[in-house]
Amino acid sequence: MSTPATRERRLLADELLAVGPDAPTLCDGWTARDLAAHVVIRERRPDAATGILVGALSGYTDKVQAKTAAGDWDELVDRVRTGPPRWSPTRIDKVDRAVNTIEFFVHLEDVRRAVDGWTPRVLDADLADDLAAALQRGAKMLTRSAPTGVTLAADDREPFVAHEGESMVTVRGPIGELVLFVYGRHEHALVEFDGPDDAIAELRSAKFGI
Repeated sequence: MSTPATRERRLLADELLAVGPDAPTLCDGWTARDLAAHVVIRERRPDAATGILVGALSGYTDKVQAKTAAGDWDELVDRVRTGPPRWSPTRIDKVDRAVNTIEFFVHLEDVRRAVDGWTPRVLDADLADDLAAALQRGAKMLTRSAPTGVTLAADDREPFVAHEGESMVTVRGPIGELVLFVYGRHEHALVEFDGPDDAIAELRSAKFGI
């Protein structure tokens, strides 16, 4: 049985082929081709992937990503679909679910929601569970720069505090929408806010993500 991460990977590959290499994404300045290259180097080029998180190494990462993006489009998407090499730890289902479920969910929505007319998907229960677990693990880091306190309240799940603050704002919505919100896709996340008006305004304009 495929994992939620594997299913999201395949859906992302399908969407990339459907929209084409020059389609826009929610990743600032990236086309679909750029996003596909990012996924490939993250999984297949550990020497370059470090620059995704370490700013001092980002120049090398950008060069490798540009070179990867310049390749044949169908082959690039096929590398997204087939995943990492055999030596990668993410070939293990448990690791794959822990580190890739949110990655592919967010990037699939980056492609889907970059054009008018998109609608939210109904998520499978196991995908929602994996997203919720990953959100619990990463929310404090992702919201560390929040100007207010943040409580995340997913539908049918126990709310939790992602960031402590003097003024608290509760962000409510389906689990997938909360994931998109804390990953910085504020304008495209279908969430609601409960808290002081000034705190909500500050939170809406905050920059989140890795």
